This record gives sequence, structure tokens and C-alpha cells, in this order.
Amino acid sequence: MEKFVKLTTQVVPLAVEDVDTDQIIPARFLKATSRDGFGENLFRDWRFDQEGNPKIDFVLNNNTYSGSVLIAGNNFGCGSSREHAAWALVDYGFRAVVSSFFADIFKGNALNNGLLPVQVTPEFLEAVFDQIEKDHNTEIAIDLEEQIIKVPGTGLSQTFEINPYKKMCLLNGYDDIDFLISNKEKIEAFEKEHLEF
Repeated sequence: MEKFVKLTTQVVPLAVEDVDTDQIIPARFLKATSRDGFGENLFRDWRFDQEGNPKIDFVLNNNTYSGSVLIAGNNFGCGSSREHAAWALVDYGFRAVVSSFFADIFKGNALNNGLLPVQVTPEFLEAVFDQIEKDHNTEIAIDLEEQIIKVPGTGLSQTFEINPYKKMCLLNGYDDIDFLISNKEKIEAFEKEHLEF
């Protein structure tokens, strides 16, 4: 996985509440076992009509917005537990999603796949949406080490929580296997000390 330490980027606003994983990546696209290619079908039924033409009123088809952070409405990632939702967001190019609430399983899947879910207060989220409405070039700065999210130049700033183990993994670009490999010498030393008869 790619390391996540600090990120400053423009944002894509999706002011929709209760976005479930079937809207993020519809079930008919779950046949593949590789993580690659899922970004093509991210929000497929919202992005394209039945003939496959882009819907011009959907934010991902709007050239006004770009960036690697999705600003989403409350309760993002609810519904089924499919890990493919996180795969699709990462494959599309998102590094983080900001919302006032995430479904627990989605949050875990996101963290396991290098996507940072930043949970903020409803008031902070509303203020960010208001700022984006005023200035479509609004940027977000996320500092994972300090666990702070800011909107530069506005005074908007808030801390966020993250599981310490998952934070360490993101900072180092580790998945769970990488973490174990990084501790190989310690594991071998422990086994030698405690498991020899």
C-alpha cells in the first residue's frame, strides 16, 4: 500500500446521506477477485445512464471538481460488507473520505486497503460543504501523524480519531501481512526464546 502521512488536495463533494456499498459499487460488478479495475464502475448507476453515457449532473462527471479526497454526507458506506467498495474508491484515485459517520465494516475495509476514513462532526462537515459551495477550488489538508484535518486559509480545523494500529500501518504503507513481515526478526527472537524445549 502507499504510505499516507500528509495530504493536501482539492476535493470532490458528494452531499448525499446514507450512501450504501451497493451505490458505491453495484453488486453486478463483484465477480472479479483482483482489486484492479473497480474504479471504472465506482458509483456506476449514478455516473452513467443505461446506455453507458455519463450523467452530466453527477459530481464525478463535473470537471469543476477534482482531487483525491471525497467529502461525503452522513452515514457513508452503510449496507453490505463488501470490501470492493473500498477497492473501487482507491482504484478511482481517492486517498481519503470525509464524513460525519461511517459504517463500521466499511471503515475497517477502507483502513485495510489504504483509504483513510476521516470522521468529523456534523457541524464541521456542513462548514466544509459551505466552503466548497463558495469556492470550488477548496483544498483539504490531512495530517495523519497529528490526526488533524484543515481547510487551509479558512480557520476550519478539527482532530479525528483512528485506531493506533491502523494509523501505524497507513503511515508505513503496511497491510496486515506487511506488518508481520516488518516484525519478522522480533517474532523469530520470541519463538527462539519461548518455544525451544
